[in-house]
Amino acid sequence: MKEFSYQRPTQVRDALAAVAADDGARFLGGGTNLVDLMKDGIETPTRLVDVHHLPLDGVREAPDGGLVIGATTTNSDAAAHPEVRRRYPALSQAVLAGASGQLRNMATVGGNLLQRTRCGYFADPSQPCNKRTPGSGCSAIAGEHHNHAILGWSDHCVATHPSDMTVALAAFDAVVHYETLDGTHEIPLNEFYLPVGETPHRETVLPPGALITAVTLPAAAASPRSRYRKVRERASYAFANVSVAAALDVQEGIVKSARIALGGLASRPWRAHVAESALLDAPATADRFRAAADVELSAARPLRDNTYKVTLARNLIEAVLTELAHRANDEPFPS
Repeated sequence: MKEFSYQRPTQVRDALAAVAADDGARFLGGGTNLVDLMKDGIETPTRLVDVHHLPLDGVREAPDGGLVIGATTTNSDAAAHPEVRRRYPALSQAVLAGASGQLRNMATVGGNLLQRTRCGYFADPSQPCNKRTPGSGCSAIAGEHHNHAILGWSDHCVATHPSDMTVALAAFDAVVHYETLDGTHEIPLNEFYLPVGETPHRETVLPPGALITAVTLPAAAASPRSRYRKVRERASYAFANVSVAAALDVQEGIVKSARIALGGLASRPWRAHVAESALLDAPATADRFRAAADVELSAARPLRDNTYKVTLARNLIEAVLTELAHRANDEPFPS
């Protein structure tokens, strides 16, 4: 690693000022992504501003009856919180699917939102990567890409977003709160990540020096009967090939509302609005679930070696929705 200075402020305003004073400064949460990239020489901050001692921890009730999760809350604490498990079980399931216990104990909710969208070429300085060096090219398109994007990618990058947590947050219409020296701000998570386009190195809409302070889960999105399922290449810690976060409201065999978000398929969590619309007021049957998945996936552009993801995503969407439909009159899923 290159040498860097270290600060540990106790007030948000002081943390913002410390980063504003140094163009090379970065906020440090759990460090589970940033420190790895520093070891590889991909990230070279001149100053780390540790946010652990800021008053941004914990889960509390939101004014509308939803939940506010502080940015420095660890992934483990967020997943274990009784109200998260009761009202938004798919979020708890997603966090528990996301990493090893040791990483979850260190990683923060705010840091999880900001982990880099990446593939193996990003961490290999010997290979071109537009995300690491803008304008150098994307090695994955003609190279190894069996677990890369099939939705929303561009000729500049085909990496997939690695977070499990954000897939569930997308399904629940989460809102990201952040602060700058100009004041407090918020933005829906589904608008937080930028399309990959021609600038894959720019991943979020956050302005320079902004600090995520919390994530809000709206009360209207609460769904005790929600589910997160992840398919990966090994049972231990691994990024998703495909994942699905879903909630389904079925009344007398008819779908009254559906929430579906997909992971492992794009550079950001993919909210399946087309599939949701196709299911509204439709029979809650496997055939309808499969047809809705097909409509959503009609926009897919698989590469040479990841065509399998279309079939895998279709089958996983159908399986999760069918499971939820069968449980429509039963008790909520355990987290």
